[in-house]
Amino acid sequence: MAEVSIQTIGKRVSQWGEGPIWWEGCLHYVDIKGQAIVRLDPQTGAETVWEFDEQVGTVVPTQGDAYLYAGDLGITRFDPNTGKSVRLADPEAEMRPDNRFNDGKCDPAGRFWAGTISQVKKKGSAACYMLDLDGELMEQIENVTNSNGLCWSADAKTMYYIDTPSQSVTAYDFNLFSGQISNARTCVDTAALGYTSSPDGMTIDSEGKLWVAFCHGGCVVRFDPDNGQKLQQVDFPCVETTACAFGGPNLERLFVTTGIKKDADEPEAGRVFVVDGLGVKGVPAVPYAG
Repeated sequence: MAEVSIQTIGKRVSQWGEGPIWWEGCLHYVDIKGQAIVRLDPQTGAETVWEFDEQVGTVVPTQGDAYLYAGDLGITRFDPNTGKSVRLADPEAEMRPDNRFNDGKCDPAGRFWAGTISQVKKKGSAACYMLDLDGELMEQIENVTNSNGLCWSADAKTMYYIDTPSQSVTAYDFNLFSGQISNARTCVDTAALGYTSSPDGMTIDSEGKLWVAFCHGGCVVRFDPDNGQKLQQVDFPCVETTACAFGGPNLERLFVTTGIKKDADEPEAGRVFVVDGLGVKGVPAVPYAG
């Protein structure tokens, strides 16, 4: 097995990096507090930054040249060629003004899933939504507090989901045809495994194992969802490791976003890290197909 190496990539120092996704040879991610979407070309180091008038919680590509992003003001389609944004939905604008959209991802059929977070930490006041291919937005998971990591098994029969304060990963039976979920059960109990930090962003590898970034924990951990056991841990020189995604030409590099902890002496906080030599590969990202 190759030796595992960790290094920073790109020049940007994000206030709170999140939501990495590999698409068309580049890493895309958001700086939530910096109100930006960033596209990073690891080959050249070139960074393209789009800034907005709201916090952006997540971004995914579409089948065209556009992106979908979700943040303070709901879900928006953004055309980077024209700079034009079109608001698609904002389900919590009136009833939950203290919430914003957080992490999101597309399922294997190309539907966009994104959840909200209570910015005042009001328990059970957030939700996870699915934007169907016809543009209809449906609430799929209710009574959550900080909707976070999402990913699907290779056979598209299982969806994995994190509501951060639960300190666990929940598995659902997933219906690829309808997008409906059922039979919720805990597949990884991070608190029972001794983690006091917060499970945040998540991805899955080609072997069906989960990789979970721990906010306030300074690490990304590989878990087996079949038995809930820890398989591997990668530590980082900053405490706010927020999310992870596989990328690179062979999807064998793990990119990890980070945030800045106030008053912490961490020179590399806010940078994107890349981990090489893990010996596993990720699965391709899916664009929004609507």
